[in-house]
Amino acid sequence: MAKVNLITLTDPRSATAEAYRTLRTNLMFANVERPVSTLLVTAPTEMQDKSLTLANLAVTFAQAGNNTILVDSNLRQPVQHELWGLPNDRGLTTMMSQDAALASPPLQTTEVPHLSILTSGPGPDIPADVLSSQRINEVIGLLKARANFVLFDSPPVLAYTDASLLGIKLDGVLMVARAGNTRRDHIQRAQQALERVHARLLGVVLTNAPRNAIGN
Repeated sequence: MAKVNLITLTDPRSATAEAYRTLRTNLMFANVERPVSTLLVTAPTEMQDKSLTLANLAVTFAQAGNNTILVDSNLRQPVQHELWGLPNDRGLTTMMSQDAALASPPLQTTEVPHLSILTSGPGPDIPADVLSSQRINEVIGLLKARANFVLFDSPPVLAYTDASLLGIKLDGVLMVARAGNTRRDHIQRAQQALERVHARLLGVVLTNAPRNAIGN
């Protein structure tokens, strides 16, 4: 297994790693009456920070002793298998197309205890049809039964409907924006798109911010 280069693993005492742990705590206790066990992480437009943020966040959930599954539901440009150095011949799309994979999900272990990865699997012809089908509800339920937290990587909100389709099926959505790069009007448009389908937007995480800023 390839060595994973994530700040929460390579420098767990850094301010950035501590910021991820703070984010984890905020998500876990955001609303006692509506706890978050399934979470979608997306961005207004395409950006690598989104997937890195999710990977680091997943590490912090697992490091706290929570059984955690990271799902690459970006069926258009999946990157989690590359970040973790894993094969991607089987994954989420396998569960969507093969009944045997429902009984035995093709989860892959990582060097982090309590953390498993469900890669995207082979790309489908029409990703939006996969994520809008009834089968995905069954997949989500099966994964929830195996973990305390299930975290989903998603395509950007403004580029595709995938994030909205999946976001309404999960407990919450976290949006990632990059300081000095993501336009404010894109954040607002993405927020409006999620609100139109009644997805629960929990907040926006700002990456690449100055060290004295919150959420860097």
